[in-house]
Amino acid sequence: MRWALVKVALAVTVMVVVAFAIPLGLVVKEMARDRAFSNAERQAATIGPVLAITTDRTQLERAVASAETGPGGRIGVHVPASGKHTHPAEIGTRRAAREAVAAAVKLGRASISPVPGGSCLLQPTAVASGIAVVEVFVPDAALTNGVTTSWVVLAGVGLALIIGSVAVADRLGTRLVRPAERLAGAAHDLGKGRLGVRVAEDGPKELRSAAIAFNSMADQVVQLLANERELAADLSHRLRTPLTVLRLNAASLGDTPAAEQTRAAVAQLEREVDQIIRTAREQKAHAQQAAAVAGCDAAEVIRERMDFWSALAEDEGRTVRVAGAGRPVRIPVARPELAAALDAMLGNVFRHTPEGTAFAVDVHNAQEAVIVLVSDAGGGIDDPDAALRRGHGGGGDGSTGLGLDIVRRLAESTGGDVRIGRSVLGGTEVRVWLALDDGQDHHGVRRGHRLRRRLGARGRRAVRAGGGS
Repeated sequence: MRWALVKVALAVTVMVVVAFAIPLGLVVKEMARDRAFSNAERQAATIGPVLAITTDRTQLERAVASAETGPGGRIGVHVPASGKHTHPAEIGTRRAAREAVAAAVKLGRASISPVPGGSCLLQPTAVASGIAVVEVFVPDAALTNGVTTSWVVLAGVGLALIIGSVAVADRLGTRLVRPAERLAGAAHDLGKGRLGVRVAEDGPKELRSAAIAFNSMADQVVQLLANERELAADLSHRLRTPLTVLRLNAASLGDTPAAEQTRAAVAQLEREVDQIIRTAREQKAHAQQAAAVAGCDAAEVIRERMDFWSALAEDEGRTVRVAGAGRPVRIPVARPELAAALDAMLGNVFRHTPEGTAFAVDVHNAQEAVIVLVSDAGGGIDDPDAALRRGHGGGGDGSTGLGLDIVRRLAESTGGDVRIGRSVLGGTEVRVWLALDDGQDHHGVRRGHRLRRRLGARGRRAVRAGGGS
């Protein structure tokens, strides 16, 4: 796809450049030619007034010398004979053939005659003795003056456009291909049994939709497998009762060979059922671990829980604001765990602030972490550190602090952290960092402290901007 986009952009740009550069090049060449002959016409026009006054050779030679604007020898004047015993006068340098001069006299207007090394402009002018012709030589170099430079500039501009279009097409192709490659890789991993694989929901709109559909499908696969294992475990448990009856009946059969075979078969069946139950339990544990690794959409969970708490907030006259939850924000946390942590933080707002107190939930999606902030306009927490520890009062009213302890454990499971401070609303702000890569750098060192330094000021600015809106 990337190479196809590059080829399309290259072909289109080359066609556009050719369609414009070639006509422009021809126009530049024609303009140079017109400019050269216009200069020649101006030089010839300076001789015309002198011819109208006199045909004296000395006067005409002086006029030709003054009209030369470049190297000498480019202007010539053909004056007809003024009497029966006189001959036509030739002043200056003559290059045009006599036939061309005669044709210009007969034509009565300016004409161009090719000569070796260039062209001659022949300008007829009426004099007392007939028609004089002013000849101005235009060399080939003057006809193409500046054309080569203009063509080089046009070629450079065209080449720059082609390179630029290829670069832009390559970047666009990369932007399209990378999400598609990630989606294909995740599909292969899911096919190999890696149930925890998920795709980042970014890129163009169509690929975002495909990523969302893939993640939903993977969640459904995990859920279906979990249901299947639950069913297998349930059926195995149900088999225990009839197996117990069979074992008791077999024990009463005596010591005959048939009784021993029956008891052996019952024992074998019990071992198989136990193995099925153990396997189902192990697979259930793996499925739960995969669900935690796959994570969830924090924005979706926040919207869902805020819909629940908004009804109670409306009853108590509380103003509620949610920011940053309008687009998917995936985090490496299981959905039930995030929902429990949010319920704990929001429950604290309702328990420890009076009715009518406003609160807000903000989500900030950074490159390496997601910040969730729950702030209120209440009286604040006297001892924030104690509120994060189990068994200590968070607000001076005998609270155990268990809810915030759940939040802290959730954040630390990703390599993040929790901080309690003063919110822009005037009350308490619970700031939760959720690292996006388990908080490990390339050397296996926890980087929660670096996240706090790097994202703390960024999160506070996001909250202030949201609070002022």
